[in-house]
Amino acid sequence: MTKSLLDNSKGTLALVGSGEYLPGMDPVDRLLMDRIGGSPRVVCLPTAAGQEGSQSIGKWSRLGVDHFSRLDAPVEAVEVINRKTADDDQLADKIRAANFVYFSGGDPSYLYKTLKDTKAWEAVTSVLAEGGVVAGCSAGAMIWGEKIPSFPILLPFHSVFNYIPGTIIMPHFDEFGERWGGALKMIMGDSTILGVDGYTALVCQQGSFAVAGSGAVTVWDKKQKVRYTDGQAVAW
Repeated sequence: MTKSLLDNSKGTLALVGSGEYLPGMDPVDRLLMDRIGGSPRVVCLPTAAGQEGSQSIGKWSRLGVDHFSRLDAPVEAVEVINRKTADDDQLADKIRAANFVYFSGGDPSYLYKTLKDTKAWEAVTSVLAEGGVVAGCSAGAMIWGEKIPSFPILLPFHSVFNYIPGTIIMPHFDEFGERWGGALKMIMGDSTILGVDGYTALVCQQGSFAVAGSGAVTVWDKKQKVRYTDGQAVAW
């Protein structure tokens, strides 16, 4: 496994396949809050839905607040939804003051382009570096790999934040992973696909990787395809 930007981070990164803010994610989110080592301070970012209009942005914000409130965690939605808000000092300060940042799903290309080289992204990575938790579901998971495909035609591929080098993060793997994964392997044979099922997270910390949740994480590289389930360490 290539050296990762996560190797020098004190925090925990959780890549979630699908199901953010639903009761099926309760065990995973409680586990992640336990990783903080103190009282959680959660911020939910609906950034990936920033192109979908105020109704969708409001929906994801409310779902996040309702979910973590039900888990007895102080929580606030921070509506970083475009480049202007991603460079807003007050919003970045709210992210920086948290110790658990959650990205819900939407468009991964938009999410990456909105956050790249912004104050909000610097705040997110500071939370991770200082020992907090950053979780991303669907699009929020995909941006941590090396590349993302274009949908629905797959090509061209786009570079993203590359915290896990040599990988394509594929959420919703239990729904359409075999179909999309096979096509991706034909196009990008040397890349490793990390397929994450719904209600499941690939939990990453300082070079170690493990599964949490009711589904599985599938590691599909040029040699083999291996499925890992809850509690198992993941290697490739």
